[in-house]
Amino acid sequence: MYLSRLSLTNFRTFSRLDLDIPREILLLVGGNAQGKTTLLEAIYFLSTFTSFHASSDRQLINFTLPENELTVGRIVGDFSRQDGVHKLEVRLIREPNGVNGGTRFRKEVLLDGVKRKINQVVGKFNAVIFLPQMARIIEEGPSERRRYLDMVISQVSPRYVQHLSDYNGTLSQRNALLKQLAERGGDPEQLAVWDGMLARHGAYIMKERIQAIREIEEEAKRIHYGLTDGKEVLRLDYQPSYDPLAARNGQLALPVSTVPDRSGFELKQIEEGMLDALKKLQREEIARGVTTIGPHRDELRFLSNQVDLGDYGSRGQGRTALLALKLAEVNWLKKRTGEWPVLLLDEIMSELDTRRRSDLLASLSECDQAILTSTDISMFEKGFITTHSHWRVEGGMIQPIGDD
Repeated sequence: MYLSRLSLTNFRTFSRLDLDIPREILLLVGGNAQGKTTLLEAIYFLSTFTSFHASSDRQLINFTLPENELTVGRIVGDFSRQDGVHKLEVRLIREPNGVNGGTRFRKEVLLDGVKRKINQVVGKFNAVIFLPQMARIIEEGPSERRRYLDMVISQVSPRYVQHLSDYNGTLSQRNALLKQLAERGGDPEQLAVWDGMLARHGAYIMKERIQAIREIEEEAKRIHYGLTDGKEVLRLDYQPSYDPLAARNGQLALPVSTVPDRSGFELKQIEEGMLDALKKLQREEIARGVTTIGPHRDELRFLSNQVDLGDYGSRGQGRTALLALKLAEVNWLKKRTGEWPVLLLDEIMSELDTRRRSDLLASLSECDQAILTSTDISMFEKGFITTHSHWRVEGGMIQPIGDD
């Protein structure tokens, strides 16, 4: 899979950009705040329809445009995959709502000129992105790791996207009812319908996460072993807030140094177990006014030689684990979809020593397309520079170096 053309309109700092992209490893060189990361953000948006930077999609619209007028930001990508050539368009629409000068925001997605629901389009174009700030996946709270899982799995499973959306909607309704029962009283049996829906959608999400984490770990462990010269073993420890192992065995959770295997559980087993757990927690959850178990409270930990990197790992260990995770993600997507994803690497060379830079550049040859950014072209070997295209990005303008 590769992207052949990218067009941006009113996206972030780009008022207008039309770019033909070569099917190769491409290097974008330029100073900070010139538009390099924004370009990668736009490409990645075509794969997940969400931003890794913005807290709200409406922030992606060019901020210099008037707030109270109809404004449309566009990302349009032409890409090729085994089943042919396609065009994917995302429209970010901000329009007046007629109420006290306010505005409303909506997002539209078109595939080959036909408007589609997001869950019908996600996975058509795949990309993997690495940014230095993604260290927060390891270093910060569980929500960052859940978000990472959701963005990765969504690229290969439209059903996961739908179940996740339905789960979040059900969770919101159930929490509202729990709060109402806590404040005003009422019949707890009202929770039964929401419990059933939450368990059904939650079980599907858990089953997908169990499988994905197991498969990605297999790839990441191999890559990480090479990056650390065989000195460290990486494990991914999935810690679901409802644990079917604990429900089945009636035992305390295993120590963090031991990563349990939950892959043997059938979907129905997880659903029935979660439903039973919700019933047992009913009185406590009414008192608290919130749902205390489910995928919205899952955790994922990264262990190197049984040491939790989030709590005790060094900065270098965290960066190496994250690089292994991202390269594993590339291989995993290839196995699941049959297509190489577009690889997007932002300022990664500054995070690596000389040997690991060489190892990384050598590994890129397997991909159909990779786009790297850097503020310092000297970090790349001379042979790499002479054999691959490198473009300058400055003030939102992009130009091949040498054609000034």
